[in-house]
Amino acid sequence: MHYHDNMLSPFRLVLLSSAIALGSVTFAATRPPPAPRVLASQIVPQPRAPADKPVAPTAPAPSQQTAGYTIKSILPINGPMKMGEHHWDESAAPKTGTIVITVDLAAQVLSVFRDGHEIGAAAVLFGADSKPTPLGVYPITQKDADHVSNIYHAPMPYMLRLTNDGIAVHASEVADGFMTHGCIGIPKPFAKQLFATAKLGDKVIITRGEALEVGQAVKAA
Repeated sequence: MHYHDNMLSPFRLVLLSSAIALGSVTFAATRPPPAPRVLASQIVPQPRAPADKPVAPTAPAPSQQTAGYTIKSILPINGPMKMGEHHWDESAAPKTGTIVITVDLAAQVLSVFRDGHEIGAAAVLFGADSKPTPLGVYPITQKDADHVSNIYHAPMPYMLRLTNDGIAVHASEVADGFMTHGCIGIPKPFAKQLFATAKLGDKVIITRGEALEVGQAVKAA
């Protein structure tokens, strides 16, 4: 058993030879090569008009149909990523642009995009059992390179806070047999690069197995 204090539980993940119910955890080292590592966002419904001010339905303009954060390129990573594996390459991306971070819990991969170009990707840990990682779209609300959890009294280096109840992206030992208490754990060298790149307000989109082809839009970005 391994207990990893930076939001990790003592529960040891068990590799299975066949699929199990939704919500199970499979290791990056054993999953089949995923389709594109780009994540579709959860669609955010538009607010309804007040009852006393009905609005006639109209077809969206073409520009609205294609609006969103368009994925332009992904890193050329061959095969499935192993636990602890990470990549960072900004050569195909502009120096500036909107940063969007996506996490696919099914593929167990976090991707970092600048102006639609993937500049980083890493195999990650996430929460399961009684402390699952929540799905949704979260802005980064706090950055702390030397954060210590006030819940678990454990170091969470290069912490990017997502929620007020302790969910964050942070450096962790990403290895076989570990899981988190809901956080996204990433290798420390990768976490340091991500911390330097991400800004307060940048969005982290967490889904489970929602993939897009290059050229499509992440609507919640």
